[in-house]
Amino acid sequence: MPSVTENVIHLTPSAVKEIKRLIQVQNMGDVALKVGIKGGGCSGLTYTMSFQSENGPHDQVFEVEGLRVVVDAKSALYIKGTTLDFIDTLQESGFKFINPNAKESCGCGTSFSA
Repeated sequence: MPSVTENVIHLTPSAVKEIKRLIQVQNMGDVALKVGIKGGGCSGLTYTMSFQSENGPHDQVFEVEGLRVVVDAKSALYIKGTTLDFIDTLQESGFKFINPNAKESCGCGTSFSA
C-alpha cells in the first residue's frame, strides 16, 4: 500500500470545493482524486483526472483538506509543483492546470510539453 507523501500538486480552495461537490452529488463515497498525464494532445502530454477507490503500487497519495489525491510516479515527474484550480466565470468554467514545468502548452490549456 502506498504511503502518504508530500503534496505533488497544489489544489486551490475552489478546486477542492468543486471536487468534493462532485463526489457528493454523484454519491461516490470514499474515493480519491487521481491526477495524471498521458501522451496526446496538440502539445504532447494531456492532463487526466478521475476518481478511484483503490491505489496502485506506484501511486503517491496525499491529502488536501480531507480530500485524498493520488498521482502515479511517472506523472509526478511532469506535474510536480503544478497548481490545480477551478474557475467558474461567465467566460469559462472548469479545472485549470498551472504547471511551472510546462515549456509549451496549447491554447485550451489541456495539453503541454515538458
